[in-house]
Amino acid sequence: MKKQSGKAILTAALFFGISSVWAQQTPSATTANPVNNYNYHDAFGPHFYTKNGTPTRTASGQPGVEYWQNRADYQITAKLNATTNEIVGTDEITYTNNSPEKLGFLWLNLDQNLFKDDSRGNAILPLTGSRNGAQGQVFDGGNKIKSVKVISGGKTKTEVEAKYIVTDTRMQVFLPQELAAKGGSVKLKIEFSFIAPFEGSDRMGVLETKNGKIFTIAQWYPRMCVFDDVRGWNTAPYLGASEFYLEYGDFDVKLTVPGNHYVVASGELLNGQEVFSAEQLKRYKDASNSDKTVMIRTASEVAATANSNSGTEKTWHYKIKNARDFSWASSPAFILDGAKINLPSGKKSLALSAYPVESDGRDGYGRSTEYVKASIEHYSKQWFEYPYPAATNVAGNEGGMEYPGIVFCGWKSKGADLWGVTDHEFGHIWFPMIVGSNERLFAWMDEGFNTFINSLSTAAFNNGEYKEDPTDLHHQAEPFTRPDLETIMSSPDNMKEGNIGMLCYFKPSAGLVILREQILGKERFDTAFRTYIQRWAYKHPQPDDFFRSMENVAGEDLSWFWRSWYVNNWRFDQGINSIKYVKNDPAKGVVITVENFDKMPMPIVLDVKTKSGKVSRVNLPVEIWQRNKSWSFKHNSTEEIESITLDPDHVFPDNNESNNVWTAGKGIVEKAIIIDGYLGNYTTAKSPLTIELVDKNSVLTAQLPNYPNFSLDPVANEKDTFESKRAGLKFKFNEAKTGFEMIFLDNGQSMQFTKK
Repeated sequence: MKKQSGKAILTAALFFGISSVWAQQTPSATTANPVNNYNYHDAFGPHFYTKNGTPTRTASGQPGVEYWQNRADYQITAKLNATTNEIVGTDEITYTNNSPEKLGFLWLNLDQNLFKDDSRGNAILPLTGSRNGAQGQVFDGGNKIKSVKVISGGKTKTEVEAKYIVTDTRMQVFLPQELAAKGGSVKLKIEFSFIAPFEGSDRMGVLETKNGKIFTIAQWYPRMCVFDDVRGWNTAPYLGASEFYLEYGDFDVKLTVPGNHYVVASGELLNGQEVFSAEQLKRYKDASNSDKTVMIRTASEVAATANSNSGTEKTWHYKIKNARDFSWASSPAFILDGAKINLPSGKKSLALSAYPVESDGRDGYGRSTEYVKASIEHYSKQWFEYPYPAATNVAGNEGGMEYPGIVFCGWKSKGADLWGVTDHEFGHIWFPMIVGSNERLFAWMDEGFNTFINSLSTAAFNNGEYKEDPTDLHHQAEPFTRPDLETIMSSPDNMKEGNIGMLCYFKPSAGLVILREQILGKERFDTAFRTYIQRWAYKHPQPDDFFRSMENVAGEDLSWFWRSWYVNNWRFDQGINSIKYVKNDPAKGVVITVENFDKMPMPIVLDVKTKSGKVSRVNLPVEIWQRNKSWSFKHNSTEEIESITLDPDHVFPDNNESNNVWTAGKGIVEKAIIIDGYLGNYTTAKSPLTIELVDKNSVLTAQLPNYPNFSLDPVANEKDTFESKRAGLKFKFNEAKTGFEMIFLDNGQSMQFTKK
């Protein structure tokens, strides 16, 4: 603390009334709108994070030194009956417990049970229809569990029947003995079967084509639930709207299908020489070395062979490492083509497309492999290298669905729509296949992030072939922030189905665009976002991990932004209240007053246009709203103002455009009080104190020894009178302006001052 002189102590005693109210008062503000919903304490208050960093998740947004994650490795054999649509399989899971806790039981997902008549998901389907569930199909849906066994021993393995309980889409398996912490492993063997639905919640299905059925198979084997450091077992049921949260591991899968079928799947095909003809195998290998699309199985070959060998069988062997899921597609109708994907490290992957003749053509799936290649190469260069040996696009009856190394896209898609769905579904390789967030609870962390990176890849594709105009956020303000909307942080199961597109995809994506282009800038944002991906690749981040990582890498407290856009459903409205020419002379500059009327703060961007047509852009940081509802600033113009436009490029979701533009002749021009006559040094006979009144940006300002300066505002309807609520003082000047009466607002006492 600064040591005070004797004079300062005397001054402090004399001005006790000032100091007693100094901390209690707030600056006055001019309010053009009688209703102002903004509260800067809500937006900028402390304690956004409800807990400190932990040994598993640091305060800076990184996995901690004690971060752990369990692992699930799968060996699966399955057989497809193309007549009955039944899949029968054996799922061997090696589960490794890296947690610090012993586990007496395990939880698994049985997602096919969504399609049972008595499932919770079926129970909550509205009569008006839904994307979710079996969409009206009546069939014997759900998993049939034949047996669950625990395998133990080395070369001589023993299998012990395990007790288990199936509850809707979850299965709890009780272990014969507790699974040890920090590295203990157990092996389960589960025999299962199910009938594939025609339209499985728009995530899998069976499509009839002229050359046979296309089976797009997903959520098809018993899968481990995640046991993590945040919630322990994550056992939220699969209801259809919310997607998945899965452990990482290696998959070794053998799929037996009719002999005329061709199978594409997650990962690498290991036995191509057994399932392709010699010519097709050559083309397959040629494709892996070609930047141009190479036909592997042509439309004419489909026509010639689709109905042959249907009584025989083939087994297709696929493997994928360090993945969180495995999906596949099988059909006699597939045209197959492929091309090489060039990766930044010098490695390569293989872009593949599998589609029926109905989807063929230059405006259709004939360009699919081109799209796959471009999408994967863009994301690999921009964010993180693609990790899988192949990337396969399958034409199915889904609108679009993603899995590691393979996606299902609508078979009718063409042109820009096909690019869009292909690019979107492969963008999901980064979120959530690489960055393994919890889709069941936080869909915005995969759908929203993916929609955002899609906007950049679309702009880059083929010199902007499908580039879209920037979104007009003024037009989106109402759908983004209408009062009946849930928050982005809501689970999809906890929001109206019609709101999922807005809250999981478009609004969180728009938030990242704002953050990148208006708040952090592209370089800082990209560095932070890329770092987040690298930190959490093949791990399980939570929302706070993302928020903290972005803040720490970018070097910015963004709690006001997270609160406004993600945690709450706040609205945004900035407006221009008035202008005032300095000393009523346009040549000396203009003071512009803006106000933040609603809950959400944002930086200020405005254009000032003068009478001569000159336009100047003004940018003010969001910090102006940290302690103010309205803000006045001087703009150094030298002529009359023609217009002032807030957010001229419509980059913020302002839901009230009526107060965004000030125009000459219509907007308020306040008359400036000429303060020159009040300036000078004033003394009082009662004290050695001198008060100096100076001009600070056309504002009458009092300067006292050893006290902070304070501004004086004109008092309405009181001539030659100014006050400072902050200081608790009123200054009433005589008509000649040779002195003033200083009045203490808290007690009415006064002192006379005379100009030197």
